[in-house]
Order: sequence, then C-alpha cells, then structure tokens
Amino acid sequence: MKKASILLISFIVFSTAVTAQESFDPDVLLVDARTLIMDDKYIEGRKIAFRALSKYPDYADILILVGRSYSWEGKNDSASIYLERAIVVAPDYVDAYSAYLDNLFWADQYDDADVVLDKAKINLGETLPDELRYKESKLLYYKEDFDAAYKIAGDLFKKKHKYEGLLDYMQTLQRLRRNNAVGVAYDYDSFEGDISAWNTFSLYARTRTKLTGTLIGRVTQSSRFDDNGTLFELDAYPSLGKKMYAYLNVGGSSANFFPEFRVGASLYYNLPKAWEIDGGFRYLQFSEATTIYTASLGKYLGNWWFNLRGNLIPGTGNSLGTSANLHARYYFKTGEDFFSAQLSSGVSPDEETRDPTQLLNSYRIRLGYQQLVTERFMVYAFSGYSHDELGPDRFRNNLNFSLGVEYRF
Repeated sequence: MKKASILLISFIVFSTAVTAQESFDPDVLLVDARTLIMDDKYIEGRKIAFRALSKYPDYADILILVGRSYSWEGKNDSASIYLERAIVVAPDYVDAYSAYLDNLFWADQYDDADVVLDKAKINLGETLPDELRYKESKLLYYKEDFDAAYKIAGDLFKKKHKYEGLLDYMQTLQRLRRNNAVGVAYDYDSFEGDISAWNTFSLYARTRTKLTGTLIGRVTQSSRFDDNGTLFELDAYPSLGKKMYAYLNVGGSSANFFPEFRVGASLYYNLPKAWEIDGGFRYLQFSEATTIYTASLGKYLGNWWFNLRGNLIPGTGNSLGTSANLHARYYFKTGEDFFSAQLSSGVSPDEETRDPTQLLNSYRIRLGYQQLVTERFMVYAFSGYSHDELGPDRFRNNLNFSLGVEYRF
C-alpha cells in the first residue's frame, strides 16, 4: 500500500511538471519568433513558432509569420501552405490575404493570386479594404492591364493614402499605359538687348508599342535671329523589365540654331524606397560636336518628387564643363496634376535649342503647372528666367513663357 502511494505521488508530480513545461503564452512566443525571423534567423524563429502552433494551430498571426518567413527565403510553395491555413482559420483577416498575395507575386503565380483575391471579395466584400485594393492594382500591373491598375492606384492617391512608393508606381503605370495623344506647344522667349523675340511652335504625337514602349514624334518650328528653322525628333522609352527602362532620342535640322544632328540615350532604374537613378549621354552636332554625359538621382516622397541632375561636358584639352539642375514637383489629385519648380546652372543636355559652346554659363529658374482637365485633355503653362553668360563681361537675360495642350484618344 505504501509502495502504491509513493508511485501515485510520483506520477502526479511528474504530470504536473510536464504540464508546467507545456504551459506557455503564445503571444510571448509570437514576439520571440518574430524577433528572430526579422533578424534573418528563420530556422530558429520557426522552431519557436512551431512550438506555439502545436498547441494553438489556429493562431493566424503565427501562421502568417511562418508563411512570410518562407517567402523571404524564396520557399514560396512552403509559404503558401501556411498562408492558405491562415485564410481558412481567419477568413476576415486582411493581413492573411495581403501576405498570401505578396508571396504569390514574388513567385509569379498570378493566376493563383486571382483566386486569393476572389476569396477576399467573397469574405470581405466586393469593395476590398484599401490595402488589398493596392494589391489588386499590383496584380493588374503584373498582368499588364495598366489602365485598370492605374485607375485603382489613382483612387487611392486621391484618398491621400501614404503607401511608400505609390506616386513612383503611378508614374511607372502612366509610362506603360497604352494611351495615344497629340499635342501642341508654344514658347515665347524675350531678350534684353538687341535680340528680337523667339517664337517656337511644337507639334507632337505619342503612341506605344511593345518594342519601343512610349514612342513620341515631334516637329518643332522656330523663328529666331531673322531666320526660320525646323527640328525633327523621335523619342522612345522601351521597357527593360519591371524596374528598368531606357530613353532613346534621335533628331536633326538644317537650321543653324538647331543641332544638325542629335542623339541621346539613358538607362533608368527604380530602386527600393521610391528612389530612381539614371545615367546616359547626349551628342549634339552644332557648328562643333559636343558630347554631354548626364546622370540623376530622384526620390518620391509623399506627394513630392525631387530630382537632382548633374552633367559633364568635356571640352578641348583638359577643360571640363559642368551643369546641374534641381527639379521638384508637388502632385495634387492625380499623378499628372502638379506644380513644378526648377533651379539650374549651366546648359541642360535636353535643351536642344541651346548651343552649349556659345554659353560660358547660365543660371535659370523655372516654374510651371500641369493639369489633366478631363480624361482626354491636358493643359500646362511654364515660365522661366535665365541669366546667360556669353563671354567676359557679356551677359543676356531671357524671359520665357510656354503653353501647351494635349488631346488623348
């Protein structure tokens, strides 16, 4: 009897000890697992998460954490198993759908992403929460339905959502949309001194092809220095993947104040955190040939876009000319309505009407506004002032006005 009592007491003590060891707070384990996983210690973090799931298999946040950890390792199939479970146990939880869609995007499994979005609309309502609407726009972008993707992104922008990179994303969509357009612009330049005013008209047409991306043909007619001249140009913006595109330009004129021949190219790359860089060159054949090397760094910050561009102009001997441009835009209701301000020093490589060899330096300020009046009509107006150095103790002041209108179809 005494022996039996001892065995019973031993069993109770052992059972209590085991129970105490298995008793834990899953919220504490979630925090511990997340800390390790965010420190790239995926295996160690998942061990803690699996321990919590062994007793709380329907803990959605832990399932999502495990799924995301597999996604970040590139193990997308394993991630899908846990993210699918998260949706099953918490069908009205937005984070579960968001994590699952991210995983499917990274795996290029867009048809499966469609299925997940359909489940979200069934469980959360046809009008999805904004976080998932943004994901829906991204899915349309990946499937190259750029117009529909832009419409959703534009709606979110109007509601002043502060998703990181939203404005950058909208600019990418705008470049990729299949919109055709024609436009006309007028520039008036007045000068202090004996130079008569310049009058310049430009007519352009824009379309898009899979090979060239956005394709723009432009004809510029100008009267200056008691002469008239016409410049013909062609621009293209071919896409080189989801994060890179190019700019190509070729043009020429028989007028002595336009370049006889010009060609240019740049590569643009979208970086994380809504940064963008580019680098390239411009070749201008005036009375003398000039090659300009150009690079810029841009950043989207809320409704703002900032860009700093630097240019190098090799001269004769060891001489080296430089110029710089600081450009800022503030966007209003859409990604095409903005106020613009520029401060520049030197000659820009994209000012085809200026011969870099005829100016020692130039200091400019330029302000403007662009407005998409309707879905088909856009108008813009810019004004600028420049102080040009032509030679030792020789300066010229220039006041410029630009007006333009564009029709889309």
